[in-house]
Amino acid sequence: MAGGGEFGSMVHLAGRFFGALSPAGPPAADEEWALGMLLPGERDLWARMSGPDRRHAVGVAREAQRLAGAPEGERREFVAAALLHDVGKLDGGLGTFARVAVTLGAMALGRRRLVAMGASRRPASVLGRVSAYLQHDRRGGALLREAGSDMFTVAWAQEHHMPPEKWSVSRPLGTALKQADGD
Repeated sequence: MAGGGEFGSMVHLAGRFFGALSPAGPPAADEEWALGMLLPGERDLWARMSGPDRRHAVGVAREAQRLAGAPEGERREFVAAALLHDVGKLDGGLGTFARVAVTLGAMALGRRRLVAMGASRRPASVLGRVSAYLQHDRRGGALLREAGSDMFTVAWAQEHHMPPEKWSVSRPLGTALKQADGD
């Protein structure tokens, strides 16, 4: 992951940035497909995600399905994990340019340092939102647990930035999800 470390490659980050410049969500057929793969509580979270995040998630889910193959790639909880892996970013409430600034800051100063700086702040403060964004994996797991998601979906949201040896999900499925995400 040259250049980005735990944030993914610079190619991945640049692609996400340019993709996020359009506020549009996925095409209607993809939106309908995604909603059909989600539980009711997950659909509520999906509806709160930004258009660019939903477009990215559909792309990740389609590619993860291809990489995992049938029947594994057709499992509802696997597809939901791909669609909702970044749902914790909702808690940060940051737009595209703020996300870029936070990511670059975390790459330069260290993720843990920025998380710690915001940990004692009010959640609505700038540093509180930065901390929440940088902990989107942990926060996403909590949101999905509250939404009634399967354990696989919850685990992947929490683990998608961890090294493979720390995953609780199966290595082949985690690898397909990680490769599809591109980071």
